[in-house]
Amino acid sequence: MYYKFNGFTQRLVGAAASTAYNPQGLKPIVSTESPALVFGTTTKLASDLPATDSFLGKNQVPDLQKLFQSDSKADGLPVHLKRGVPDKLLYRTTMALTIGGTIYCLVALYMASQPRSQK
Repeated sequence: MYYKFNGFTQRLVGAAASTAYNPQGLKPIVSTESPALVFGTTTKLASDLPATDSFLGKNQVPDLQKLFQSDSKADGLPVHLKRGVPDKLLYRTTMALTIGGTIYCLVALYMASQPRSQK
């Protein structure tokens, strides 16, 4: 025998199998249409793909390792300035923004700490 919860009496009552498994008149969801294709295109084999060298370019990691880790070039520069003008520009811009932001925060803190004048 099958049971279902009766919302009016707040008790379990006997029921048919279809109403017990689908309470409150809900119908089971049965799709009559076939689902859409997830992968509509055919897959490519790895052997069909072009060589990776053609689109990745030259590996620059060994060159940068030589630049940053070389003890023979003891020029006394810190690592973040070793590549010349672009590094100096980035460093100075960062320092200027940091100092400007600190000054702005201090001015905003000072203005917030002052009482408002009553008009």
